Amino acid sequence: MLAELLAGCQRQERVAQRRLYGQFHGYAMSICLRYARDRDQALEAANDGFLKVFRDLPRFDATRHPEDVPGSFRGWLKRIMIYTAIDHYRANERHQHQQELTDATLNQADGAATPLDSLSYDELLSLVQRLPPAYRAVFNLAVIDGFGHEEIAQQLRISVGTSKSNLFKARAHLRTMLAQYNISEKASYVAR
Repeated sequence: MLAELLAGCQRQERVAQRRLYGQFHGYAMSICLRYARDRDQALEAANDGFLKVFRDLPRFDATRHPEDVPGSFRGWLKRIMIYTAIDHYRANERHQHQQELTDATLNQADGAATPLDSLSYDELLSLVQRLPPAYRAVFNLAVIDGFGHEEIAQQLRISVGTSKSNLFKARAHLRTMLAQYNISEKASYVAR
């Protein structure tokens, strides 16, 4: 039971900490991978996040919602991993500048099938990983994690206008990549 495992972690029992880490490591990595440049950076962010979880676990109140300890813990863990990944992003990408996007075409949604309809989750994640770091961070925070531009600006230490601009450019860049993906997918289908 998760409540017992959390109690063991609060008592700093190494076995309980290992079990909790093992149980939630994949989930933590899936969050950190969205913000990191590569798997090594994501692993570093996830591990730092778990250190924060173990340190701050006494602040997590499992008795507040005893009927939903797994759900509330998962949400609490997600928030810690997001903020830790953002901290790593700021530390690792502080000197990275935004890339100019030329030749990005914007397509209006017309209700027709899109290249996105044929992508798997892993393929979509791969495309998002190819975004420039500043665009990727804002895209993940806004679209995937539901942050508002004010909170994104505060977390990334950028202006609200830059946050909005980066989201716009991230979407434009993804549209371009999706169009190229769709073209190469059709070409490979025709070549068969």
